[in-house]
Amino acid sequence: MEIKDLSVNGGRLQESLEEMAKIGATPNGGVQRLTLSDEDKEARDLFVEWLKEMDLEITIDEMGNIFGKRGGKHNDLAPVMSGSHVDSQPKGGRFDGILGVMGALEVLRTIHENKIETERPIVIVDWTNEEGSRFAPAMLASGVWAGALERDWAYDRTDINGKRFVDELERIGYKGAVPSKKWPVHAYYEYHIEQGPVLEREKKIIGAPKGILCLHWYDIYLEGEANQVGPTPMEGRHDALCAASEMILKVNELPARMGGNMVSTVGEIQNYPNSRNIIPDKVHFTVDIRSWDDDLALNAWEDVKKDLEVIAQRRGCPIRMEETWRVAHSPFDEKLVQRVMDTADDLGYPALYMVSGAGHDASYMNQVAPTAMIFVPSIGGRSHVEVENTTWEDCEAGANVLLHTILQSAMEA
Repeated sequence: MEIKDLSVNGGRLQESLEEMAKIGATPNGGVQRLTLSDEDKEARDLFVEWLKEMDLEITIDEMGNIFGKRGGKHNDLAPVMSGSHVDSQPKGGRFDGILGVMGALEVLRTIHENKIETERPIVIVDWTNEEGSRFAPAMLASGVWAGALERDWAYDRTDINGKRFVDELERIGYKGAVPSKKWPVHAYYEYHIEQGPVLEREKKIIGAPKGILCLHWYDIYLEGEANQVGPTPMEGRHDALCAASEMILKVNELPARMGGNMVSTVGEIQNYPNSRNIIPDKVHFTVDIRSWDDDLALNAWEDVKKDLEVIAQRRGCPIRMEETWRVAHSPFDEKLVQRVMDTADDLGYPALYMVSGAGHDASYMNQVAPTAMIFVPSIGGRSHVEVENTTWEDCEAGANVLLHTILQSAMEA
């Protein structure tokens, strides 16, 4: 069979995704595989088992990133790399991240069983802690590997229960000895569900993002004064939760006020002591600001920060604000983006140029190597939820595009 006629085994891809979906399965059809949890370990173990079936050269680095390398004719050449992540959000979906890992796995299986010899090696990767839901920030391990984040800082990140990243990495047995440091990569492709409504609305099967929005994360800490709710008059209260409520609305109003292509969200909040008959004295919440325009996102934060300070002063609740994470917007390699579009066209799949509103490990890989992503539709535009869904036909279509883009890059001398 000629390479141009090659296609993935859609049924096998579906089976792999369904096997992974059993790990951390939730009652409503989603998954919960938080980073470095027992479920994350189980998914990693299965992934490594599948890599061994193809006799890949397996490496686990000191951040727990898992690499599987298939050699080429010239192993001194920089490899083509593809992958994503197996961790999920709490009560997340069964396609987010894992589709990119299983898609790359299916590509390698197809190349392996057809005994295709590529000029360059091909590397599949599972990045640790892409989601950032247990250990903030997101894309932690790819950030360390790319040299954008410090390893020891990453090791000291803690979850809501105070458990350190490095301790949990050791607990599940995935703290490798190999340094987490970048090496030359010829091209990086990441296959993913869109996580939005655009492809479905435009009746397209393949999305070719021109890049990823910037991502700015902030943590806000408020101090109030706890007291019994009944005897304490409304006047003079220092209610940290009421202050936070006003602030959250200000964050939500930002895009309308600032204009431009921007979204802002408060997605996490902790209230203390969290008792119905005690005035809250401590609140922690997060702010997420995203835009294609880095300056707009920064100006939006400076603008809303003034609002938060005014509210804090008026309500007598001292405030502390920390920038947790900032990633600049990432324009992808134009040649590779065009390759995704052309490959989709060659295979008969309607495709669309677009922008990724979600963050991906591709943001950091874009700092290391020419990078592109391949999107397939999310039904109803839903993601990071249990009802997240993509048709099996679209999963197969995206994997076929991934197969042929990888092969084109891997055949380049």
